[in-house]
Amino acid sequence: QVQLVESGGGLVQAGGSLRLSCAASGRTFRTNFRGWFRQAPGKEREFVTAISQSTANTYYADSVKGRFTISRDNAKNTLYLQMNSLKPEDTAVYYCAASSGRRYYLRAEYDYWGQGTQVTVSS
Repeated sequence: QVQLVESGGGLVQAGGSLRLSCAASGRTFRTNFRGWFRQAPGKEREFVTAISQSTANTYYADSVKGRFTISRDNAKNTLYLQMNSLKPEDTAVYYCAASSGRRYYLRAEYDYWGQGTQVTVSS
C-alpha cells in the first residue's frame, strides 16, 4: 500500500507564503508524475501543478503560474509546493497525488492520493 501524507497547510494573510510537503511511503511503485490538486468548498477537485519523475519537467495551472513552484527530493521521497503571493481564491484543501498515466493534468489518471491539508488565505 502506498501512503501519501501532506503537511504545511495553515492560515495566512493575502500576499503571504506557505510551503507544503508530501511524504511518500509504503510499497515501491513506478510513477510518471507527482502533483498537487486542490478542492474548494462546493467545487470539484482541480489540477494545480505536476512534475515528471523522469525529466523533472514542471507544469502549472494558469491560475498559479508565477506564484507557485513544485519541486521534489527523490532521496527523501518527498514532494514540495512553494506558494507565494497567496490570494483568497487559493483557499482550498490541497491534495498530493501520484500518477502512472501519461497525462499530468487528468485527475482520473492519478492512482494515489493524500488525505489533504487545509490552506486558508484571508484578505
